[in-house]
Amino acid sequence: MGKEISEITIAGRACHFYEQASPQCLLVQPLGVHEKETLPNEIEEIAAASSMPFAMAAFEVADWERDLMPWGDPAVSKRPEAGTGAVDTLRYLLDGLLPWLKERYGELPVVLGGYSLAGLFSLWAAHETNAFAGIAAASPSVWIQGWPEYVESHPLQARQVFLSLGECEGKTRNRAIALVGERIRNEHALAERQLGESNCALEWNPGGHFVNCERRLARAFIWNLQR
Repeated sequence: MGKEISEITIAGRACHFYEQASPQCLLVQPLGVHEKETLPNEIEEIAAASSMPFAMAAFEVADWERDLMPWGDPAVSKRPEAGTGAVDTLRYLLDGLLPWLKERYGELPVVLGGYSLAGLFSLWAAHETNAFAGIAAASPSVWIQGWPEYVESHPLQARQVFLSLGECEGKTRNRAIALVGERIRNEHALAERQLGESNCALEWNPGGHFVNCERRLARAFIWNLQR
């Protein structure tokens, strides 16, 4: 894979950092504890499939539900702190990580991406700020309560968006999660209206939510790099 992934502190937060020579695009990913072991495979797949040199900063997220959910939803978590930290996480990106990357590389397009709640956070960030050129949202938890109302009143500000979902993710007795197929189609239709059909994609994958997670996310980043 070339250079190894290094663990460094950026703006006070632990990050897993990888760079190729003369990168032309920057990839940013919220990283849960459960994803540390699969990150090398994900980066290797991205590097093998894309001719565009890139650097990636995967910043550690201590509390997935608190730090990535844009608001609380009891169907996800009944913890009172769930959904209280996404604003702070976005502020870390805008005031800490992105300025660090800009100082190191200059003005380069930034793609923000993640899986599951990290995919939801990435989409939410794209509705909140124009700081990200692309979004790589693999199996985002768009079934969260209030999401349709939120996106209708907050236009997408990224230039391109890749969405994906497992074909079986909506086949569940949980009524909230069962909405995910309808919600992802609606998000894709919204992206097509706001960004144009050529600037967004929706990929369906075999299986449920926990199948080939790092490979699905890698494909989301690759699509952005190829554009």
